[in-house]
Amino acid sequence: MTSSQKDDCYAVCWIKNGVKGIKINDSVYTNVSNAIFFLNPTYDWEILKKDTSAFSGYVLLIPKQILNNPIFKNLHITEVRLFNVDEIPKINLSPGIELRVQSILEMLDELISTNLKHREEAILSLLNTFFVYCDGKCNIKSVITDNNAKSALVYKFKKSIDRNVTQYHEVGYYANSLHISDKYLNECVKEVLGVNAKQLIDEQLVMRSRQNLKFTDKTIKEVGYELGFSSPDYFSYYLKKMTGLTPSQIRKS
Repeated sequence: MTSSQKDDCYAVCWIKNGVKGIKINDSVYTNVSNAIFFLNPTYDWEILKKDTSAFSGYVLLIPKQILNNPIFKNLHITEVRLFNVDEIPKINLSPGIELRVQSILEMLDELISTNLKHREEAILSLLNTFFVYCDGKCNIKSVITDNNAKSALVYKFKKSIDRNVTQYHEVGYYANSLHISDKYLNECVKEVLGVNAKQLIDEQLVMRSRQNLKFTDKTIKEVGYELGFSSPDYFSYYLKKMTGLTPSQIRKS
């Protein structure tokens, strides 16, 4: 349990299993196994444990000043991504990414309790890698903007991609759902993140394709159809164009 009156830290809460839910500002969230929540210091929250089962997970408290370190400047995490104050970001980890994230947290735990040379640099590097895995934005060069309205719009666009990218791959759908023009959506994304709107959609599609091909037993055909591609041939063409590799090559790499 934590209280915003006592703690001035961001909290990363990874619930692995054995938990009934998490209560955040009087709202209860259930079905949270293997989910990561990113909690702003303004939130009061409490993990609701089951009485009869073992439970496991991690809570990482991050002092606010740490996120001002230059290593995090391109992640934009306090603006439109992980620690946004208007919504509570929740990420469900795929099996392969789960193993990587657990390894990162175990290394962090080990480093924090040692006095190794260059310990602080290693901790910051691991935190950066953790955020990249969770946010899935490895290649974005972010530019901080003072325009909160545009930042909020881009955040809504990103959340909509997360929810709908398996069905909709075109910028027009997302612009219409946000009641703006394609041109204005591109303008906002370009100003806030330094890329265009289609690049965000493509980045999410490529990331999900890689995860499914590497960490599941689904056929290439199944992966393509589940991600909204009309045929296996088009799925292969798309990945070859975006990554230089075919689905089979990605699976073997």
